[in-house]
Amino acid sequence: MNENSKISTLKGIGDKTQALFEKAGVGTLSELLRYYPRGYDIYDDPVPLGEVEEGRTVTVTGAISGRVQLDGNHSRQVARLFIRDMTGTLKIIWFRMPFLKNTLRGGVITLRGRVVRRRDGLVMEHPEIFYPSSKYEKKQGTLQPVYPLTAGLTNNTVKKAVMQAMEYMNSKQDLLPEDIRENYDLTDFCSAVRGVHFPQNKEEFYCARERLVFEEFLIFILSLRIIKTREDKAINSFTFSESQPIDAFLNALPYELTNAQKKVWSEIKKDMSGMHVMSRLVQGDVGSGKTIVALLGLMLAGLNGYQGAMMAPTEVLAKQHYENILSMLRQYNISLKPILLTGSMTAKEKKIVYEKIILGEADIIVGTHALIQDKAEYHNLALVVTDEQHRFGVKQREALAGKGSIPHILVMSATPIPRSLAMILYGDLDISVIDELPKNRLPIKNCVVDTGYRSTAYRFMQRQVEEGRQCYVICPMVEESESLEVENVTDYTQFLKEAIGDGINIACLYGKMKQAEKDAIMEAFGRNEIQILVSTTVIEVGIDVPNSTVMLIENAERFGLAQLHQLRGRVGRGEHQSYCIFMSASKSKETRERLEILNKSNDGFFIASEDLRLRGPGDLFGIRQSGIMDFRLGDIFQDAKILQKANEAAEKILTEDPKLILEKHEKLKSYLNHYMSKVMLETTL
Repeated sequence: MNENSKISTLKGIGDKTQALFEKAGVGTLSELLRYYPRGYDIYDDPVPLGEVEEGRTVTVTGAISGRVQLDGNHSRQVARLFIRDMTGTLKIIWFRMPFLKNTLRGGVITLRGRVVRRRDGLVMEHPEIFYPSSKYEKKQGTLQPVYPLTAGLTNNTVKKAVMQAMEYMNSKQDLLPEDIRENYDLTDFCSAVRGVHFPQNKEEFYCARERLVFEEFLIFILSLRIIKTREDKAINSFTFSESQPIDAFLNALPYELTNAQKKVWSEIKKDMSGMHVMSRLVQGDVGSGKTIVALLGLMLAGLNGYQGAMMAPTEVLAKQHYENILSMLRQYNISLKPILLTGSMTAKEKKIVYEKIILGEADIIVGTHALIQDKAEYHNLALVVTDEQHRFGVKQREALAGKGSIPHILVMSATPIPRSLAMILYGDLDISVIDELPKNRLPIKNCVVDTGYRSTAYRFMQRQVEEGRQCYVICPMVEESESLEVENVTDYTQFLKEAIGDGINIACLYGKMKQAEKDAIMEAFGRNEIQILVSTTVIEVGIDVPNSTVMLIENAERFGLAQLHQLRGRVGRGEHQSYCIFMSASKSKETRERLEILNKSNDGFFIASEDLRLRGPGDLFGIRQSGIMDFRLGDIFQDAKILQKANEAAEKILTEDPKLILEKHEKLKSYLNHYMSKVMLETTL
């Protein structure tokens, strides 16, 4: 058995369990070893009841005071208990566990759970139970991995499979050459895998994580450098001339482009008319006007007899882009034909769209991933506009082109990343920055408050709805279980309905919903049929609703500043004054300092730089911080120094061995080929 062996070769992995692992993206032992925990249960020493802090997960030991009391009805039953020690008393509650009334009957108990502040003081919610208290000793001092799960796959199943897979690890699996490990003081692969899955202590975990984050960044950066080298040779086969209708369009707009927009548009025109195929990233803050610049590129392609395509991350956003483009082309009398292509269309509808595209009867094609499916063939595609969630390499461009000509690529990013990091993360692209907001845009008014402000925030949202506006409420992901994400958001929605009362339509949205259901809710919100939308961060790349004026973010301390800024960008998109309320349960000075940056500034690039400055080692055992880029372990802000070291190493490797033909790079080359093929980045080496 080796790293490429199927996961089914492990003991206890039958067809059903194998299918569950494959659904989670794990098919081989190598993939299983890199299926890292998303967090850890840390079983620290118990703290005195008088020292528990709001917002923290802690272990406490105390004597049971009285009996378990049950409140609420059968569907929302709450079990309530008090425990005490020499330093104080703490209230404990569990949800839908009425049997505790018969099992917890006096004595000493140890509990581990999250402490929150409610109206009657600090409360530990739904903790893990160790009764009698001596049962905790077996776990005390350990870090237990918590894995990302899919329905039917348990944490225990993953743990057992990983333990088996580790028995077959050997030094030959190490991707990093020995000189790289020594130069950057990194542990070997086998030690790192053991240390990240089952760390004996925090020090071992940090050492293991640094090594694996370095490897993750290195693989990503090397793939980009290889793409850049290949694509520099791609010759531009399209001919563009200045288009009078575009100048007339710009003159007719009710506003003037900002200087930053003009500069970027000039760079795009120069690229599209140059010798080589364009690979450009347009990085602009939320609301900076990237879409109009992209539309100019699509118009330039269409007016020169070519086709342009715009790919959106969701069907809702694709439909909105299509409708906005159609409206503008009609309003300004530009003779280009846009068309929409999405995955939810019927086979008959798709067939009609496919025919129009291949016959050249559509000039601008707007859609989702359906744009790159095999059946979508293009007449003469010259430009693909996409967002940072979709990365295209040579093979994907050729597939999109239909006739073999490689189209220009324009990537739009609303993620504010300091330029020093952007140069590394988007190493295959030239970078343009739109660093001005339109003059007519009202700045968002911000406030940072504690949970005592919640009822005031609700009344404010009610007044906004009465004035015809709409609101978002963001709930954080739930750490303990992905299934609880649903419960968390739906419970909050119910609580909000009870607090606000009838007359306002409140709905919830979360990642595990079916796509059709999510789209239906977002479309209803776009039509103002829903006034308040309670959601997880799934709306981060959602619909543009100019009528939304309030963003309330619960537990704001649990997000990185860059992600909070992205969420805030869902409001402030229309003519009305908008507001963002950052609600935090944390009393720590560091948290207040971080959130005050958002309170004082709406500049995403400044916020990203401050986020980078403030990030220390932090709590790496909790939820992901930045929510930026699709890395399993790495966080570009938290791990900025590792990212820069990995970039330095990548340059050293490719300078020494551009084709990776040296024996010491053999394993690295093999993994890179697999990686680039799997994530649809590129061709092979």
